[in-house]
Amino acid sequence: MDEDVPPPPRNRKGLRTGFTTGSCATAAAKAATVALVEGVAPDAITIALPIGEAATFTPVRWGTGDGWASCAVVKDAGDDPDATHGAFIHARVEWQDGPGIALAGGEGVGTVTLPGLGLEVGGPAINPVPRQMIVAEVTEAAGPALAGYGLCVTISVPGGEEIARKTLNGRLGIIGGISILGTWGIVKPYSTASWRASVVQAVQVAAANGQRDVALCTGSRSEKFAMRHFAHLPPIAFVEMGIFTGDALRACARAGMRRAAVCGMVGKFAKLAQGRMQTHVAGNQVDTAFLAEVATGCGAGPALRAAIRGANTARHVGELVEEAGLAPAFYGELASLTRARCADHVQGRLQVEALLFDFAGQILGRAAGTANGVAP
Repeated sequence: MDEDVPPPPRNRKGLRTGFTTGSCATAAAKAATVALVEGVAPDAITIALPIGEAATFTPVRWGTGDGWASCAVVKDAGDDPDATHGAFIHARVEWQDGPGIALAGGEGVGTVTLPGLGLEVGGPAINPVPRQMIVAEVTEAAGPALAGYGLCVTISVPGGEEIARKTLNGRLGIIGGISILGTWGIVKPYSTASWRASVVQAVQVAAANGQRDVALCTGSRSEKFAMRHFAHLPPIAFVEMGIFTGDALRACARAGMRRAAVCGMVGKFAKLAQGRMQTHVAGNQVDTAFLAEVATGCGAGPALRAAIRGANTARHVGELVEEAGLAPAFYGELASLTRARCADHVQGRLQVEALLFDFAGQILGRAAGTANGVAP
């Protein structure tokens, strides 16, 4: 029972479902409560998941003392590329004066420092659904023993501060560790749901902290270029939206943002210019016939148009138009089309600017929705 059993190795092409940090924290808290109340550490513990199913976990790393008990659950993210896979999610449960269940964050659980997350500033980064799960399961496990007493549940993640460096927590104002997350209780392999949610959340945090202008970047490299270009904006104003341009734009409009600069490179802009607001490569390849049409409007002749239609990638198209001396017009048109399609996507509720970078961070094309754009 006390042996640390690592989760199964992940298959990068697999479909094995895993569990959220919230589920693991709940299982550890419930198991520790059972040990505290009954005096016996359970070999396994079962909890209810928000999706209406049950899941069973194996508690490890037991500890007990006068009025407290603790254990851990090893985080198994399934085949999802989750930074917390294999982490030990600990829970310490102890009696306290006064009724109710109190939650606290220990080592490796981040502290909320900015509004916009739906959590108390200064409190632990334990999200609402995991909070509800922990309170419900601990209350059930304590049973009649809870009458007239209270329990304090402290969640900790050894090494959580190091793990958090691989996430966007710092940008969201969560410092010192990871967040205890999970809306459904499970992690689907390579699911885009959590990624999309994190993009929307980043916009919400920026808005909640008074930021009216943001830079929406298609990747880490374009974000780095955007930070250099928009040096007057604070870090919280930069959102790495990845493939979720449409979701990010709608989140900006809902949050009452004033302006958004869409920043990326030619591959993503080749899709956005067509109005394709979800730019994942799978089933969404670059349309070289469309790029040939754009080049035609910039003066491309039959030979160049044919070469573009037969190009391997958007970057290859860029090389072709550069060789033909049409790069400024071509990239400028791509930026203009991207800006227009993004503005249309939010029905004009947001001033949109588009910046198309090369692979060294130089601006190839730029289109602003106002005279000055995001950067006055």
